[in-house]
Amino acid sequence: QVQLQESGGGSVQAGGSLTLSCAISGYTASSYCMGWFRQAPGKAREGVATLDSDGGTVYADSVKGRFSISQANAKNTLYRLYLQMNSLKPEDSAIYYCAIDLCLRYDSAGPRNWGQGTQVTVSS
Repeated sequence: QVQLQESGGGSVQAGGSLTLSCAISGYTASSYCMGWFRQAPGKAREGVATLDSDGGTVYADSVKGRFSISQANAKNTLYRLYLQMNSLKPEDSAIYYCAIDLCLRYDSAGPRNWGQGTQVTVSS
């Protein structure tokens, strides 16, 4: 069973920084796409950043140059995914979720494995 747990959310003023972390366990496939999504009140969930097992990264246009996705070295079926968020804006306020799945699934129907989410609030 794949389990994901986010941490690191909180409140920050505009222009500040936060680092989100996601502990992933139980993922046994050798290839993956893992990433961060966010959902603001009244809005659809959107992809923020994705990292694949070949080291490729993709960012939403709205966060390019401000956010950075990375992961710590995997050990067996354990992963640690990060999202460094700099120059935060009020419009970045949302619940942030981490997710992981095979890329074929991740990019089509969406990932099947999700964390519970962590709140990020940016005040002006």
